[in-house]
Amino acid sequence: MKVEKILMNYTLPLIQPKNEYFLYQNRIFIPVNTAGPKYFLCFLLLLVLASLEGRAQLGFCTGNSGDPIFTENFGSGTTDGPALPPGTTTYNFTTGTPNDGDYTISSTTNYFDWQNVDDNTPGDTNGKMFIVNASFTAGEFYQRAVTGLCENTTYEFSSWLINLLPANSCESNGIPINVRFQIWDETDTNLLAQGDTGNIPARASANWEQYALVFQTLPGQTSVILKMRNNSNGGCGNDLAIDDIVFKSCGDSVTVNTDLGEDNLISCENQGSVSATLVATPDNSIFSTHAYQWQASTDNQNWTNIPGENTNTFTTPMLNTTSFYRVKVAEDPVNVSNDLCNVLSDVFEINIVPIPPPPISNGDVSVCVNETATLNVDSADIYSVNWYDSPTGGNLLLENSREFSPTEAGTYYAEANSNEVDCPSDTRTAITLTFNPLPQVFDSIVTFCEGDTALLSAEIDNVSYTWSTGEVTRDITVGTPGEYSVTVTNANGCSSTRTIVLEQIDAPRLDSVRTNGRSIIITTQNAGDFEFSLDGTNFQDSPIFEAVLGGMYTIYIRDKTNCGIITTDFLHIVVPNFFTPNGDTTNDVLIPEGIASFSEVELSIYNRYGKLLKYGKGENASWDGTFLGAPMPESDYWYRLQLDTLVRKGHFTLKR
Repeated sequence: MKVEKILMNYTLPLIQPKNEYFLYQNRIFIPVNTAGPKYFLCFLLLLVLASLEGRAQLGFCTGNSGDPIFTENFGSGTTDGPALPPGTTTYNFTTGTPNDGDYTISSTTNYFDWQNVDDNTPGDTNGKMFIVNASFTAGEFYQRAVTGLCENTTYEFSSWLINLLPANSCESNGIPINVRFQIWDETDTNLLAQGDTGNIPARASANWEQYALVFQTLPGQTSVILKMRNNSNGGCGNDLAIDDIVFKSCGDSVTVNTDLGEDNLISCENQGSVSATLVATPDNSIFSTHAYQWQASTDNQNWTNIPGENTNTFTTPMLNTTSFYRVKVAEDPVNVSNDLCNVLSDVFEINIVPIPPPPISNGDVSVCVNETATLNVDSADIYSVNWYDSPTGGNLLLENSREFSPTEAGTYYAEANSNEVDCPSDTRTAITLTFNPLPQVFDSIVTFCEGDTALLSAEIDNVSYTWSTGEVTRDITVGTPGEYSVTVTNANGCSSTRTIVLEQIDAPRLDSVRTNGRSIIITTQNAGDFEFSLDGTNFQDSPIFEAVLGGMYTIYIRDKTNCGIITTDFLHIVVPNFFTPNGDTTNDVLIPEGIASFSEVELSIYNRYGKLLKYGKGENASWDGTFLGAPMPESDYWYRLQLDTLVRKGHFTLKR
């Protein structure tokens, strides 16, 4: 093994003559012909440090990268293979299920109980991957030379890995995969860099994971050897797939801004041509010196060099279309034109936004006054839509919406605008909103007489009708009290609903007619707006008639709305409540009234103890207030009046 191995991340004191060692990138190189006794201690120290060589951890380029120099995605197709070139691996190639120590190149991992996953390469159809079933003995399973590199250049190697073993498939989830990546010089004797992935365990849902390693080529070195090895033995587990191996140059992180510090420039097409002075700023993390070549593109895909622009600043021409700029950066001017050696800065975009087309109207809107109106336009997603009350200028009513719901009728104007910069459409799209009136209807209460029918009317013409009964005419006839509704719809499709409460008025129904002294008292079975009469001509609201002489009467009861009248004959027999036998010729004799129509009349008078004081028949059916010729004292007395078979009983008061 040569002693010229690069000692990474270590520095040594200068303990030998300057012409017998050299430093490069913080690394020490000792030519083999300098070994001798005077350098023995130094040599031993170098060997110790060399034993620690290559233990750097994996990591990605922290700066900018160039275009891929080398890519291996293992192709695509449904047939396994082809086998890797001789010397690439010591594993056995198989076109079937790969057993321990075997590999295959396939678009499926549907072997054993492995996770069945697609390859990692974006956009691949039946993309293939390198599938490895680890040997029982840990060790190298892949190597290949990568040529065409540049000397004294930093590179990033990266690859995607996946553990194919599902979780819980073996005891303790099986053997995890653990891969070491190594970069050797073209002689396969100097290890330039290495790093371990660490244990990647089996998971319930497998995902591809990317790992990277950064290294630097030596002076005069243009090729390296990539090696991969298993750090664990095979068996139950340590089964993996690899895809998308990539080498890129790695350099400083290079940002591009304007001399005013802007990281992009956006302008509307209607603002005229624009220009900017661009400044490339490397972070000096990798390169100690910098060479530049500016490039331009119209699509951010195809790039051309800008002749003579080889400094860190560049002033663009006047532009009226979108353009993209970037700069190639290398440490050595000879490498800046070699895409295998340079890195690319961030892309600076000068975005000239075209004037948006005006929104497309989805039509004027006409709704009823009780409805919500929504105006609507179409516009591409890259544009916002603002609403105004005027075709130019005016008031901004609503921002960034393709729908607008105003509450007042009128014409409104939609304007498209870029989401990137203030760049409105040249014209606005007008949409007119009309609110149509509703048919005028009114709720009401309608009455009808018991036993009759009622005519209900929508009371409006030249509309369509829909009744709650299902009828569709202007007027309907019903005979059941309750609530009815009719919806009327005019020619604009606007509807109103009229509600009609139908109330039935019942005819009066007699309960009783009775005499109380000289009063006639009428009682009905139902309540209503009734009036009463004893002669059919003179009516009163009260059902009580006072000071009525005894006799035969016809009782009239009628509803004031002419919803019925009933009559009944009533014999009003009056025995006065009191009489005054004091000789003044007024009310001196108790004489029953209204008994003339009876053929048999008998009157019996009793005192409070039930003693019969007077019994008279026919014309003698009266009492003068005496008993055996003697005046009776003031008091209450009782009577029994028999008229044919009718018997009336009651009491009265004798007053002097």
